[in-house]
Amino acid sequence: MKKNIIIAIIAAAIVVPTAVYAASPLFINTTIDEPLPEGTQDAMMDKDESGMMDKSDDAMEKDDSAMMEDDAMMEDKMVDLSGTFSGAGDGVHSASGTARILNLEDGSTVLRLEDFKVTNGPDLFVYLSTDRDASEYVDLGMLKANSGNQNYELPEGTDLSKYDNAIIWCKSFSVYFGGAQLA
Repeated sequence: MKKNIIIAIIAAAIVVPTAVYAASPLFINTTIDEPLPEGTQDAMMDKDESGMMDKSDDAMEKDDSAMMEDDAMMEDKMVDLSGTFSGAGDGVHSASGTARILNLEDGSTVLRLEDFKVTNGPDLFVYLSTDRDASEYVDLGMLKANSGNQNYELPEGTDLSKYDNAIIWCKSFSVYFGGAQLA
């Protein structure tokens, strides 16, 4: 009889903390709102529209024509991929928002999650993957928040033709929470 009680206590000591660890993030939502990274066309346009640059009409015309030339050159160099997030389709793990690949002027590349929202969970990471099963992936780091706008720097030389899925992955339980096909 005492042996059964000891086994039950040991089992409870293992199961209860594991259940609390796995379930607690479901009740906690975190939000982040990171700005667009410096060096994106969108960030520069936001700066222009905010009125931070005050120039004469002649200077503006010259800047506009130079910007059009720069935009044409940047379009040739820029591969701006994007996709829309969807959840795992299991009724538990949902995701929404947009994933965008941004090529910055300094040559670096960023994955930006915009208007993003995902079911919270333990140990969530952002991957660029070959598929939704994360059979081959590039780890971009721990998810910063389960909602909002956030940026993740890509390692230099990441092959975006191979790793064309932005996914949210639970490392502890190897569970797919949601993803976006980048095209």
